[in-house]
Amino acid sequence: MQTLLVLYMVNYLLLPEHIGKVVGLDWLRSWHYEGLEGQPLSSAIFGDYTSLVYLTPILGGIIADKLTGRRAALIAGALVMALGHFLMAFEGALLFALLALIIGVGLFKGNIATQVGELYGENDLRRAMAFQIFYIFINVSVIAAPLISGTLGQKVGWHYGFGCAGVVMVLGLFIYLSGRRWLPEDRPPARKQEGPREKLTRGDWTCVIYLLILIPVLAISLLTNQEIFNAYLVWGDQHFNLTFMGTTLPSSWLITLDAILSFSMLVAVAAFWKWWSLSHREPDEISKMIIGSFFTIAGGACLFMAALTQPEGGKIGLFWPFMFHLLNSIGFAHILPISLALFTKIAPKQITATVIGLYYLAFFAANKIVGYIGGLYSSLPTTTFWLIHIASAGVGLVAFVLFKIVIGHRMESTPQEQAAALS
Repeated sequence: MQTLLVLYMVNYLLLPEHIGKVVGLDWLRSWHYEGLEGQPLSSAIFGDYTSLVYLTPILGGIIADKLTGRRAALIAGALVMALGHFLMAFEGALLFALLALIIGVGLFKGNIATQVGELYGENDLRRAMAFQIFYIFINVSVIAAPLISGTLGQKVGWHYGFGCAGVVMVLGLFIYLSGRRWLPEDRPPARKQEGPREKLTRGDWTCVIYLLILIPVLAISLLTNQEIFNAYLVWGDQHFNLTFMGTTLPSSWLITLDAILSFSMLVAVAAFWKWWSLSHREPDEISKMIIGSFFTIAGGACLFMAALTQPEGGKIGLFWPFMFHLLNSIGFAHILPISLALFTKIAPKQITATVIGLYYLAFFAANKIVGYIGGLYSSLPTTTFWLIHIASAGVGLVAFVLFKIVIGHRMESTPQEQAAALS
């Protein structure tokens, strides 16, 4: 659905002849999106939606921790998300659909990641590998989604693409329910315990503070990656040479290319560090995130080169976009699953789901900024637009290095010791 969202708004729903059908949008434009239209308006809506779906997991984590437990929250979230996908098939219901998806993802996202972490013991070395597998299979779905929903949306009709997403969401819920017997048992919600939960120690609070410091750093480092579904996709739709053997491929297939490379690089990076650890000391999580930042910067430089070398009045070949996806995917593999594993490992167990919800604040901030910066695509030279993203990755790199200098001595230990090093 996210693959189609911006393309749907830019190429259809927000055009003058259709925008009036969207219930409530005129009201929002009168105070929140004042003066915006076309691609900048699309970017702003995208930024609000994609940022809020990373903010509501905080509330979803609190609900799971204190009231419902994770399984009930997950099931409710999946049902509401499916409703949102089906509502996207109706032009006038755009804002209601996005609201349903925001609520559903809030109940779903943080709790599913927490369940992955709870499959393993506190110092189990397989935890980081488990999150890499988790991300690998997310990317398997992202490979298929643009080929099915994306093609349906762009070649057959937008509503068919969104309806397909709803059907598959329901199928995913059935798969989840069929595997319940292998999932970890929920920690009892606080209201059902005989006494109060164990209080956080000073060491626990220290862990939380360190993790909170990492959140804005992660947000800045993620800007280039999060732009892929926004202005990058619009740019590719308008300026990439996507015609092969007389057939123009849907621009949504660029997301399939990105997902294939993300999948491949997640596997390759996991295998590389597994091989490296057999004869060398494996870098700690922050060191891997520093390595990833170098690749993110290199990926952004490829987009700059693509814009710089575009022929006058011509289309951009796929060499530089391909190199961007390759290098950015290597950076992705070193930052996202590694940072999530770090959060689940050192978060105090009493508030694990809540802390994972806080982790998604990085994506909230990154996507909110992407919504604003993406709106500049229509008014800035494309080279300048991508230089902004290169600079953001550079800021993330410097911040990770400083973080490593400040607390690196606490993380220079065996994987078992790292879990306790920050407490």
